[in-house]
Amino acid sequence: MGQDIKLTASDGFQLGAYRADPTGTPKGALVVIQEIFGVNHHIRNVCDRLAAEGYVAIAPAIFDRVEPNFTSGYSPDEIAVARKFVANPDWQAFLRDTQAAIDAVKGTGPVGIIGFCLGGSIAYAAATKLTGLKAAVGYYGGAVVRFADDKPTVPTQLHFGEKDSGIPLADVKTIKAKRPDVEIFVYPGAQHGFGCDERASYDKASSDLAWTRSLAFFAQHLR
Repeated sequence: MGQDIKLTASDGFQLGAYRADPTGTPKGALVVIQEIFGVNHHIRNVCDRLAAEGYVAIAPAIFDRVEPNFTSGYSPDEIAVARKFVANPDWQAFLRDTQAAIDAVKGTGPVGIIGFCLGGSIAYAAATKLTGLKAAVGYYGGAVVRFADDKPTVPTQLHFGEKDSGIPLADVKTIKAKRPDVEIFVYPGAQHGFGCDERASYDKASSDLAWTRSLAFFAQHLR
């Protein structure tokens, strides 16, 4: 359904992206921000699913500045390699590349953003700092608590797993206290990565509910 394309960021850097288009007239567009595993099979599948829901979906390859075309699976060894990309994250570069993706699809209608893991944190940061968005959804973003003093300029929804070993519930409580304007859901028993059906931590019930909530949120705000 999709195709690999190139984007150009504001500093002139060219990065890859995966874009999937719906068969009919788009309802709007969604920028999909990857986990630490690159624009891999899972992220492409998310784009394809969103295209099937009627959205143009685009996933910028935000690690291209470090290692072009990097993709990874979810074995312990692969996870260890992927972690190197976030040892010293360049948030400004991530946001520049995310803005390039927003700009590439804004002509198709209202634009939202959805991100997972690292991408969940970027989606939140984008909601506070970038232009051209109408709504933002973030899944298990570990850095959101660090950015929680920054107020989103668009409606924002966040999803967390109760048993996420990397995001303590104390962090979620902090985000809720600082950001009563953000819609936050915690999924009982769910671990980090519960929304990815290729990970050992996949939780179908939680994933299906979070996906339904995300789509309803975009349907409400991308008008």
